[in-house]
Amino acid sequence: MTGPGIRTPLLGTSLLAWRNLSHDRARFIVTLIGVGFSVLLMGVELGLLVGFARTTSGLVDHSRADLWIAPAGTTNVDIAGRLDERRRFQALAVPGVATVGKLMLQFGFWKKPDGGNESVSLVGIELDSDKLQPWNLVEGRVADLQQQDAVIIDRLYADKLGVHAIGDTVEINSRRARIVGFTEGLRTFTQSPYVWMTHRNALVYPNYRPDQTTYLLVSLKPGADAGQVRRALRERLGRVDVWHRADFARQAQKYWLITTGAGSALLLSALLGLVVGIVIVGQTLYATTVDRLPEYATLRAIGAPAAYLNRVILKQAAISAAFGFGLGTLAVYVIVAITSYGNVAVIVPFWLVLVLAALTIFMCMFGALISIRRLVRIDPTSVFA
Repeated sequence: MTGPGIRTPLLGTSLLAWRNLSHDRARFIVTLIGVGFSVLLMGVELGLLVGFARTTSGLVDHSRADLWIAPAGTTNVDIAGRLDERRRFQALAVPGVATVGKLMLQFGFWKKPDGGNESVSLVGIELDSDKLQPWNLVEGRVADLQQQDAVIIDRLYADKLGVHAIGDTVEINSRRARIVGFTEGLRTFTQSPYVWMTHRNALVYPNYRPDQTTYLLVSLKPGADAGQVRRALRERLGRVDVWHRADFARQAQKYWLITTGAGSALLLSALLGLVVGIVIVGQTLYATTVDRLPEYATLRAIGAPAAYLNRVILKQAAISAAFGFGLGTLAVYVIVAITSYGNVAVIVPFWLVLVLAALTIFMCMFGALISIRRLVRIDPTSVFA
């Protein structure tokens, strides 16, 4: 640069930013580890939030029902009251309704073969209806549930429930049950594993009367207006809740993640990671800036504008963000791979990666503000002192 009227090429600020960071390699490595750790913490906590959200509404999301009829006051899919079966026939009489299936959900006590009890969630389905079936089936057939006392569970909970292979027998509510199949990856937020069976067999475990169920799943006729049918169902059935499938899924997520406070805890942990990253980047950039104050003062003295120096600091932050984000994202996907075999899943879709990238840039740029404020107060004449 020969004067304030001559603009320094962008390559000049990029090269200077890189040399400032790489000059002290130990400090640079510490910065990258700090940024990477922050990205890891934010990614894992937000990934847990996404994983929990999908888990809480899994049954609803994988159903093919257009509308869910639930007992009045139902706040989430796992815990609900009871409906009389006569409601089903009332619903079938509403214009626009094609079919109405039954779904039973109730908690039970699972006695393991070697002793000990576990709480489970019994899911009673109708095999002649495609509104809800166990998905991700890896062993056995859904049709095998027609057999008396037949149940399907998820592989993730096999050890917890004390079973290992098709044909193993246990007791549910003091009644015999036999494993006929396994799913893979059907997690539950309550940690009471789903135990799939037919609606008929579910009535054997005596919590419900034969004319009761938990939910009614409604499919609409082609061209029927879902909103209009929903209003008609509420008017005809009286004290029940009628949900659009997507709305019921969001309600389940809201209940477990917001009402119970579980989601707030995860968000606070992610915020902590953001704060840690800002502190680490801010301290590193500030220390690098202070070490080179004479050089920056010299640049100002020979005519470099303040914007030039600010660009150097911001590019140092951008370099730290890029390398730290790459390191942290790699670690996040290692955790994703590990948790895919566990009861708690960290799910990181592409849109969440973009969110992490934006948070990382914000974190590093915000950390650079301290150094920029220090440069604003630099005295160019100090180089001549």
